[in-house]
Amino acid sequence: MKIITIIIVTILLLIVFVQGYFILLQRNIETYPYKVKKKYDEFEIRSYEATLFTSVKLSTKGYKNSSSKGFSILAGYIFGKNERNEKISMTSPVSMSLDDSTTMMFMVPKKLNKDILPKPNQPGIEFKEEPAKTLAAIKFGGWANDAKIENYKNKLKAVLKKEGIEYSNKFYFFGYNAPYEIFNRKNEILVELF
Repeated sequence: MKIITIIIVTILLLIVFVQGYFILLQRNIETYPYKVKKKYDEFEIRSYEATLFTSVKLSTKGYKNSSSKGFSILAGYIFGKNERNEKISMTSPVSMSLDDSTTMMFMVPKKLNKDILPKPNQPGIEFKEEPAKTLAAIKFGGWANDAKIENYKNKLKAVLKKEGIEYSNKFYFFGYNAPYEIFNRKNEILVELF
């Protein structure tokens, strides 16, 4: 019995240590720059800078059907599946449009531009300059799924309506954590404002 307890405690400590290490790694990842214009109880209004993204448009709709496929295509590109076998730093968040089809996007690190990026080996990957824009954002924790995304999309619509803030029909999901991170998971639903 004592050996089993020692094994369980050791495994739990190892998990906590590994998760702490991943949390520290997250702090060094470049993120999509924004400024908070106004903070409300349940959401905030943000101004985002014009930013370059690598993107892939998928024929599937929804988080479950699109997330792993889109992520593996774009991750392959930044991990070296490109004309120069060049690795590109991971950035955060991973962005997904919530339209009839899904576009997944990884932000390109600021030190790079379209002219110097290596060409993708895989068809369908494009470089997309997102213009500066104003978005409303609502946060949620845990692992994302289609039900949570729809729930928080509806919550965001309701609080914007309550505050009299007009919004477009251009919604996004932002995921900030790697799938193997257990603690402090951060996800957001955002919508472009008029």
